[in-house]
Amino acid sequence: MSHGWEGALLLGLVVLAGASVQRMAGMGFALVAAPALALLLGAGPGVVLSNCAAGAISAIGLATSWRQVRPAAMVPLVAAALVSVPAGAWVAARLPEPQLLAGMGLLVSVAVLVVMRGTRVAALCGRRGAVAAGAVSGFMNASAGVGGPALSLYAVNAGWTVREFVPNAQFYGLLVNLFSLLVKGVPRLGGRSWLAVAAALGLGALIGHRLAERVPEHRARTVVLLLALAGGLTTLSKGLLEL
Repeated sequence: MSHGWEGALLLGLVVLAGASVQRMAGMGFALVAAPALALLLGAGPGVVLSNCAAGAISAIGLATSWRQVRPAAMVPLVAAALVSVPAGAWVAARLPEPQLLAGMGLLVSVAVLVVMRGTRVAALCGRRGAVAAGAVSGFMNASAGVGGPALSLYAVNAGWTVREFVPNAQFYGLLVNLFSLLVKGVPRLGGRSWLAVAAALGLGALIGHRLAERVPEHRARTVVLLLALAGGLTTLSKGLLEL
């Protein structure tokens, strides 16, 4: 990827798309943006930037919804995720680039299809289910940048409403992405790229907030998942072609 203004602009557009859909639908930054960031920056740096930006947009959303967070329900999810994050980071650091791209694309694509089906799994109920979902989510977040699907499946099986899910998902995203960055370090970008990312996050939060008032929830969710599926399949194809 170019390190000039053109490359920074392209990076900003990807982050803008991810931030907008996350603010609009309460989920989806990593699903939409992580595959594209991996293609632009490389799998490893792309995942790290996805962790950074997803954590930031979660913090922005949480600023107005923190009162709706259910700390007791989130403790087993977050604790299990924090335990599995180092394992995901270890895998991501050791896989060759083509294999990491292919694995990331496969994880995103399968996760999207499972979420679209609204699969219900008995093992994801109760405290054990929270631990299982958190562990899978933490591993996927650190290795591929996409921890949301496992959390979403847990919420479906726990019977959470969307109003319950969104603030808790933002709380989870802030903590787990922050811990992923503590384990892996912050992205290494130039000043232009950081400026583009920061501007895109702020603008995306505003656009997503406006869209949330106008776009029906089910339609927004469908758009997010279809974009994520396209990105996952593209990343999977690139990884397989480079093997």
